[in-house]
Amino acid sequence: MTNVEVKLNNPYSVVIGSDVLETLGERVRSVTKARKALIVTDSNVSALYLEGAKSSLRSAGFEVFDFVFEAGEKSKTPATYFDIINCLGENGFKRTDAVVALGGGVVGDIAGFAAATYMRGIDVIQVPTTLLAMIDSSVGGKTGVDLPFGKNLLGAFWQPKAVIADISTLETLPEREWKTGIGEGIKYACLVGGRILEILLDGVENNIEEFVQLCVEYKASVVVADEKEGGLRKLLNLGHTVGHAIEKQSDFEIPHGVAVARGVAIMAKAAYACGELGGNERDVILSLLTKYGIELPCESSDMAEGRNMSEAFAMDKKAEGNGDISAVVIRGLGKCEVSKMTIKQFVEYISKV
Repeated sequence: MTNVEVKLNNPYSVVIGSDVLETLGERVRSVTKARKALIVTDSNVSALYLEGAKSSLRSAGFEVFDFVFEAGEKSKTPATYFDIINCLGENGFKRTDAVVALGGGVVGDIAGFAAATYMRGIDVIQVPTTLLAMIDSSVGGKTGVDLPFGKNLLGAFWQPKAVIADISTLETLPEREWKTGIGEGIKYACLVGGRILEILLDGVENNIEEFVQLCVEYKASVVVADEKEGGLRKLLNLGHTVGHAIEKQSDFEIPHGVAVARGVAIMAKAAYACGELGGNERDVILSLLTKYGIELPCESSDMAEGRNMSEAFAMDKKAEGNGDISAVVIRGLGKCEVSKMTIKQFVEYISKV
């Protein structure tokens, strides 16, 4: 078992290990004075882990409630958010009580946002059960819901009291969710290179705990340096500008991490076409998508759509009021940079593929 410390003004630990859900109640009790705990989860995760989580929390002295919503990005809406808020209010939750987010990225985002805004903020404990949530979305305090105009346009920064990542839950992960976590992992391989890249090339299933730990350590270091995404943290958006547009174009049938991986591939191809990235490194990036069964972007689908997504790019939350966008470009494996571009320049950049 590993502990990664996120050393913000209100520090917290990310616990990574096998079977740590068995001690969920005592771990939550150690970080909050809450009397009541609301477990927020989805219809997939609830069938696997909800009853065990409730039992563990009750054993630690919590009065436990649960809120279960239909699994999928399409549930990450203001309507679901308000249903969670109403659940908290109807059950008499106070500012001293807590939310436990049990599930993947959608659960963590929407439960975290509910915790951030109910009574101006109550404790939230993130309990990720997917690879994507473990290595990315559960750490760093970004919470939110989607609007018809784009992803995560309604949200807040709200750091958890703890993150409890039980890698045993990955044994029940469907292939679709496994791929979406790998997609975010490919982003980290481009940002960091080194051991993260080595593990992906070797086979992430052979070193899953180390992989999660290394990704979390990198993200924690970035979050500590730039909690509210004023500069350095923008690097974590590699592949996301195009990825979010691909997600929206597919009506969220393409999962987030897969769309991000395709966005990374498009950025790698564009960087190569502009002479910014070597052919060998481009091929390594593209080979990772192929290795893990993620379909490569092609001229007839993602790229053709991408060239006509100026509106989607303009509504991306990384776009600025003057029409600029902070694009993350790949200069090499472990050598990515944030580059300011207009929307037109960005479309021209990816059109070089």
